[in-house]
Formats: sequence, C-alpha cells, structure tokens
Amino acid sequence: MSHTEYQTQAAALLETLSWRYAVKKFDAEKKLSEEQLQLLLEVLRLTPSSYGLQAWKFVVVENSDLRRELIKHSWNQDQVADASHLLVLCRKSSLNGEDVEQFVQEIAETRGVSTEELAGYENMMKGAVEGRTKDERAVWMEKQLYIALGNLMTACASLGIDSCPMEGFDAGAYDELLSLEEKGLNAVLVVPVGYRAEDDAYAPLAKVRKPLDELIVRI
Repeated sequence: MSHTEYQTQAAALLETLSWRYAVKKFDAEKKLSEEQLQLLLEVLRLTPSSYGLQAWKFVVVENSDLRRELIKHSWNQDQVADASHLLVLCRKSSLNGEDVEQFVQEIAETRGVSTEELAGYENMMKGAVEGRTKDERAVWMEKQLYIALGNLMTACASLGIDSCPMEGFDAGAYDELLSLEEKGLNAVLVVPVGYRAEDDAYAPLAKVRKPLDELIVRI
C-alpha cells in the first residue's frame, strides 16, 4: 500500500468513527434489508473470544409487541422499539468442561486433525474454565461480549448503519420476557440498529474526547 493510499484509508476510517454516535432517536420507517442484517450477524459470529470458546449467543428480537414491552425495562428508551432491529448480546448461563470438549471436537472437524492432537489445548482450556468460580466465569463471559459489541458498532458505522449500545436495561426482565434462561442464556448488552431520525438532536453534536496526550501513555 502506498502512503497516499494509506492516508486515504486512514481519513475514511476516522471520518466513519466520527460519524458514529449512540443514536437516541431512530427513524422507525427505515429498515435494514435482510442482507444487511445477515452481514451484521456474520460480523458477530466472526468476533474473537477467549480461547475461541464463543460462550455467547446473539438474539434478534423481531416481535414488535415484545419490543414495545421492553421499553419500560430499558429505562424508557424508545430505541429498542423504534430501531430497525433489536439485538441482545447474551452470555451462556453456564460454562464447563463439556463445552470445552464440544469446542475441541469442532476444531478437529474443521481443521482435519484428531482430538488426541488437541489434548494439551483441551486440558489448558478446561483448567482456565474450571479454575474459575461460577461468578468468575459469568464475569469472564460478560467481558468478552464487549469485544463483540465493538466489532458490531465499527461494522455498522463502516456500512452507514446506526447503532446504540445500551447497558441501561433490566437484564432480569429481559431474561424473563425473552425466555432466555430457558435457552441457557443471560442478557448482557442491548444494541438497537437502524437509521437515525433526521430530528435526533444528538446527531450534529461534536464529539467530546480527551486529547491524545491525556489518554496515551508510552512506556
């Protein structure tokens, strides 16, 4: 890549990230195509996770009545109902050695190797999982979902799709209304995606970010 090409790509990247903001008001009439949705879901699927275990699932809430019901469990934020699509990033309710064994089997099948060749890696992963308490595993899985969130938000911005990352919701209520616990899941993050409304007052606001010399430490 030439320096000119690099500068062009760098400028485009920074412009995209500057364009992105946490949308407060979505245009309820503008919808993502199924192709766009599938692309975002593939972005989530390709997100890296610790050891590659992927101790998560991504729920697409399509029922409009259910989405309206979720507003009151989302600090009365209308984005969950007005956005084109509502994604709920969930961790598995539990993680154990059996999950590791299943993952090792998937590695063997995908890469054409024997599970015996992966025994050392399997034991290491089991030690990492089983060496944590249940609560520690939950926190570990939740932290990894923020990697998925970052991937999703950046992909959305690069495609001209808006998003709004949300921690402000009642996870227990989401678990109940979406029957997540029955699916072995717990809600961690909520991400409405779609297109900003023209009258969203937050869209034209300048980003407030600290200067690099206050944020970066070189050692």
